[in-house]
Amino acid sequence: MKTDPGISDPHINWTRYRPGQQAGHYESFYQRGNHPTEPRAFWIRYTVFSPAKMPEAAIGELWAVWFDGVTGQHVVAKEEHPIADCHFSTDSFGARVGDRLLEPGRLKGEASGPDGSIGWDLTYTGDQPPLLLLPPKLYAGGFPKAKSLVGTPLAQYSGSLRVNGETVALDGWTGSQNHNWGSRHTDHYAFGQVAGFDGEPDSFLEVVTARAKIGPVRIPQATFLVLRHQDREYSLVSLRQALSAKADFGYFYWDFASSDETVDIRGRMTAPAECFVGLNYYNPPGGIKHCLNTKIGSCTVQVVNRVTGSRTELRTDSRALMEILTDDREHGVTIRA
Repeated sequence: MKTDPGISDPHINWTRYRPGQQAGHYESFYQRGNHPTEPRAFWIRYTVFSPAKMPEAAIGELWAVWFDGVTGQHVVAKEEHPIADCHFSTDSFGARVGDRLLEPGRLKGEASGPDGSIGWDLTYTGDQPPLLLLPPKLYAGGFPKAKSLVGTPLAQYSGSLRVNGETVALDGWTGSQNHNWGSRHTDHYAFGQVAGFDGEPDSFLEVVTARAKIGPVRIPQATFLVLRHQDREYSLVSLRQALSAKADFGYFYWDFASSDETVDIRGRMTAPAECFVGLNYYNPPGGIKHCLNTKIGSCTVQVVNRVTGSRTELRTDSRALMEILTDDREHGVTIRA
């Protein structure tokens, strides 16, 4: 698969946070995976949060969510640990929150919250190159304030979860290992990912529509999109493409479209409110954002080759990651952690 040479940087998936830094910072390493045929999924996140100008208040956060679209009973667990009890590696890939470990190809731990507890003992493999959702040069600078990448697209998970005392065996669940960080959260965004479509298990989509500010000035909405399909990568991530892309999102839908001289890609993500859980995201400059989060949404994507005119439709009924980050408090989704 042809990819940008910047993806070969061996440090790209290592921690950016430095203990004691004055600049505010958040950074997360998260794993997500979907059941092969049922609307069930897990999401596990190791996070460091350091408020601006208060490095002594830095903490490690451990998140775990079990999405169960069969029973409708989702489970959310979150713990916070003093930063002294955590380690986020700056010279290799890895993290530890308390004694819960994330290592290359493995994660093990447990977390508790008001809904109960989730434990995990998982291994994962994957041979796909990392996927960048921004132009490579933007990963080194101060703009944008929030950055993300997929360290292992189409990761294959095996092992077990323990959800409120019940064991869930995993064998070949598909998902991804992901990494995001920044000095502040994007003001308002829709973020989505599909790791394997129905009938196209090797296709992978990552997309975001973001509305951000520079100081008091709101910059135009931008949509960044990468689709890997049939051994090709369609990377529509230049600033020109992102600003000219079209998108509209709300509660609980998202339409997006982007193109270049070779391809036109249009998609729609949806999920009913009962498929989402609400989460509090601390913002390094201060305040709290609400994240409406699901891993069992639906997605359709139309791909048109502008040279040959050929059309392809990709679809999944329950394997789409969809998140909405907002300051709105009238979205109607219960905040669970």
